[in-house]
Amino acid sequence: AATMICAELAGIRVFATGGIGGVHRGAETSFDVSADLQELGRTPVAVVCAGAKAILDLPKTLEVLETLGVPVIGYRCHELPAFYSRDSGLPLTLRCESPTAIAEIMRTKWDLGLAGGLVVANPIPQEAAIPAEEIGRHIAQALSEATSKGVQGKEVTPFLLARIEALSGGSSLEANVALVRSNAGLAAEIAVAYAALS
Repeated sequence: AATMICAELAGIRVFATGGIGGVHRGAETSFDVSADLQELGRTPVAVVCAGAKAILDLPKTLEVLETLGVPVIGYRCHELPAFYSRDSGLPLTLRCESPTAIAEIMRTKWDLGLAGGLVVANPIPQEAAIPAEEIGRHIAQALSEATSKGVQGKEVTPFLLARIEALSGGSSLEANVALVRSNAGLAAEIAVAYAALS
């Protein structure tokens, strides 16, 4: 959320991150929902990511994005990427095959005066992906440990990511680095295409 605000102030229309924040598991009782979602609903920046962080409630996150009118564009994919894994089983209604097509959607949205940003969902490179079942076991264990230790609020995400890294023997960190590099490359291509349209 903070990066989106800074990007808009600097006139930057597209940036890359690993995965966006979203609705945390158990949010129906904790009300733990990332500020990223509301910012995406009001700030005109395209965010290139590998979906939402896999530790989140992905169906609820996708639903909130839809409610806020935030287009989620699959880059050469039909499903929301699940951060460490390429697929989540959650279908997307928008798919683009090129950075230029994404740039055209950005321009059209903002030329029409529609508020908010866009999510460009770029699956982790195949060679770096972790099978959903494998990473799911690590996430479940990390969530259980967080609950038993009483970890809450802003401490949840760093705790979970550190435990998942330890449980995966470091493969989650390697995956994170690979997906960020991939997202940065795509974001650069989209930025060039958007500048050409302007």
